[in-house]
Amino acid sequence: MIFTETRLKGAFIIDLDRKTDERGFFARVFCQQEFRERGLRTVIAQANVASNARRGTLRGMHFQFPPAAESKLVRCTRGAILDIIVDLRPESPTYLEHISVELNEDNMTALYVPERFAHGYQALRDGTDTSYQVGEFYTPNAEGGLRYDDPRLGLIWPLPVSVISPKDQAFRPLGEIEDEMKRRMSLAKAAA
Repeated sequence: MIFTETRLKGAFIIDLDRKTDERGFFARVFCQQEFRERGLRTVIAQANVASNARRGTLRGMHFQFPPAAESKLVRCTRGAILDIIVDLRPESPTYLEHISVELNEDNMTALYVPERFAHGYQALRDGTDTSYQVGEFYTPNAEGGLRYDDPRLGLIWPLPVSVISPKDQAFRPLGEIEDEMKRRMSLAKAAA
């Protein structure tokens, strides 16, 4: 695997190191040792798939609070997505900054999302599927979310939103939740 750390410390774009011959190619998509060498969480508590029927479908911006904060390894297995993550670590110099990465069936690129980040994506093609390996169990009482269109975040989605869940649409603006979010995402609180 080829790991490229993004400007958001701990978030990595992971490309395949393809071994090609007349059959096609072979590549490793996960290796505990390679993840551990970079200080990344190697536990996979759940593996999930999401199928998106329509181009423009938006899922996000999701996160879980500590002690159930999730790491994620996200890959698009069919179609294409624009994946966006937002740093929610209050002590981070990149707090509330984001990156976006196109993941698609052709590049087979994955995005490693560290704990205490919000994550969401938009399907760029009809019939798009994604696969997630998640480092923590889904914990409903620890989940949170940010509005995909919050002007403070400045997220740019390439398509008009065609489908979004009522739950994702109902996330409150950052201005209303930031104080509580920072308190719950704080390392000091997690250590207490």
